[in-house]
Amino acid sequence: MRETCVPTGVELKDTGFGYTLSLIGGKYKMIIMYWLSENKVIRFNELKRSIGTIPYKTLSIMLKELEADGLIMRKEFPQIPPKVEYSLTDRGLSLIPLLTMMCEWGEKNSPSALEAVHR
Repeated sequence: MRETCVPTGVELKDTGFGYTLSLIGGKYKMIIMYWLSENKVIRFNELKRSIGTIPYKTLSIMLKELEADGLIMRKEFPQIPPKVEYSLTDRGLSLIPLLTMMCEWGEKNSPSALEAVHR
């Protein structure tokens, strides 16, 4: 039998579950990773347009955090105007099945999906 993911008496931050949440938690990180998985390589402004509602500064901060955590790679091209591309690292790619499962769960369990089942 599998041990609980968050054992009693252990702080969430000290568990594998807590560590994973610390990397992908928040309003935009999973969305950024989703767009990177769909596009393989994407530039900053393309990513901002794809997400739509994210402020410029927030996107910049999220990208820096994801890069620091080894989930995305930033490639800068020495040209004028500057060109920067972002892509998922192998470590970041390893989280995509988890994000896909979350998406599938949401599609099956959203209020509209559940309402359709009960009609």
